[in-house]
Amino acid sequence: MAILTQVRDPRVRDVTVTRVEMAPDMRTAVVHVSVMGSPAQEQLALRGLASSAGFLQSQIADKIDTRYTPRLRFEIDRGVKHSLEIARVLGSVLPPETPTAESEDEQEDR
Repeated sequence: MAILTQVRDPRVRDVTVTRVEMAPDMRTAVVHVSVMGSPAQEQLALRGLASSAGFLQSQIADKIDTRYTPRLRFEIDRGVKHSLEIARVLGSVLPPETPTAESEDEQEDR
């Protein structure tokens, strides 16, 4: 939530946290993010997040009671864009859906 509501860096826009991987010793965390936009916008957002890491770490320190506050590293999660690209390719290759016999029967009943 801090990324959405408290980070004021203009480079950090249209960012969604998709998952976080914590090291077993909880000293580091890799934050996977998805950025809607061009590759240049992705890189800008990563730089903005990297420069906001200290602030975000302080926000985490306020919320959790552990010996160490994890150091944050941000990476682009390509999964979301990859899924959208696959759906686009499949949509262009597959024939359009036609109503099945079952759905035609349902329409006749109405």
